[in-house]
Amino acid sequence: MAMVAVGVLHHHILSASSRIVCLSSCSRPPLSVSSGVAKVVLKKGKTQLFKDGSPMVYSGAVDRIIGKPPPQTGDVVIVADGTENPIGWGLYNSVSMFCVRLMQLQHESTRDPSCALNIEKLLQTRITQAVQLRNSLGLPAENNTNAYRLVNSEGDRLSGLIVDVFGDIAVVASSAAWLEKYRSHVEACLRSSIHGINHINWRPSLDVLKEDGFDISSLKQTQTSSSAPPLPERSMVFASPWLSLWKQSSGNDRDRRQASTLINAKTAASYPPSPPAKEFLICAAIDYSGGFALNAARGGATTVLGIDSSLPALELARENVILNRMDPGNVVFFKQDSTEFMKGALSREETWDIVILDPPKLAPRKKVLHNAAGMYRSLNSLAMRLTSSGGLLMTCSCSGAMTQSGKFLGILQSAAAMAGRKITVVREAGAASDHPLDPSYPQGQYLSNILLRVL
Repeated sequence: MAMVAVGVLHHHILSASSRIVCLSSCSRPPLSVSSGVAKVVLKKGKTQLFKDGSPMVYSGAVDRIIGKPPPQTGDVVIVADGTENPIGWGLYNSVSMFCVRLMQLQHESTRDPSCALNIEKLLQTRITQAVQLRNSLGLPAENNTNAYRLVNSEGDRLSGLIVDVFGDIAVVASSAAWLEKYRSHVEACLRSSIHGINHINWRPSLDVLKEDGFDISSLKQTQTSSSAPPLPERSMVFASPWLSLWKQSSGNDRDRRQASTLINAKTAASYPPSPPAKEFLICAAIDYSGGFALNAARGGATTVLGIDSSLPALELARENVILNRMDPGNVVFFKQDSTEFMKGALSREETWDIVILDPPKLAPRKKVLHNAAGMYRSLNSLAMRLTSSGGLLMTCSCSGAMTQSGKFLGILQSAAAMAGRKITVVREAGAASDHPLDPSYPQGQYLSNILLRVL
């Protein structure tokens, strides 16, 4: 549980090693006349969803499989409608509830035959496109930031693959069996596509791989780098969080980059240099490396209090205070359960001008959404009671089930009624721009970030 107390993109030119595109046509035949590739035929009435781009073909949509011997997990297969006309191709899984992960639709294969039925070529093309997109967003940016998400699964058309870059280290989160089969190709593509990468650390998502039918006992051990240099982030630097906190979050606080910047700006607006600012206490979420807290302090907050139950997160946040030459007496972090802290603060009649609430994933599955809704309501009600009248509450949910349900804002309104407060929405957002989403796969949405005025 995490809590903190607050108040011109530069176009990056791709290096020669990054300019990798499919220029040569491939000798592989078009999908409609391919031989030796198994065909997954869909049931009548189940085709349109996948023609429209949904990448996950669930087993209940499959009528039959044509091919001898039958395909194995990780094999390339053609996906066809009930009349056996191809709609695309993808990677088969004999065990998972998702029978095929569609990689390319028929019209895409026609337009770019060089990648048709060729997963190695497609990997190179998609990773190159991901690099180009981040470059267009100004990532990495010299003297600004070299930590960002390079590949965001379905949002970059590589279902199951997440790649976060921290300086010269690429951290790969694998959550699909096909990625383990093609691991060497993925690593080769990353090395050839990203300038300056010296280490690749492969992080299998064991629980998800089990669900995908992968034998995790066959996984090889991955050597990890023992240290990483500090990471620049706008006018500050952060100790690299990937090694100490990789079990907590693959993307650390980079998915909240724009939200942290907003806190910096809002705090600065609350603390003008003249007349001299009154001392304020601000309560917010540590978000693993202290990003919210440090941005509040840089914006002008004279006292910042951070609460977290994770000792590694606290240690990293304190290290970042020192790295940025801030007064550790003004930016303070405590190890405590956030609910206990908020109840204690209320008993002491304490309030803050800006409160940031960023709890862990409370609803990892839809089946626990009802119980999670009650927890979100209670936490936010406490946070609202701690917010000064006219103050700001930034509240987050990283539970995909909650975000996709569309119920989070309603829960916040209910929390306000419970707290006896009135709220208005100042800003509603999701993950940062280096986390693109595929609109045909709304399940990729996981982060809600809402800034409220509390009256």
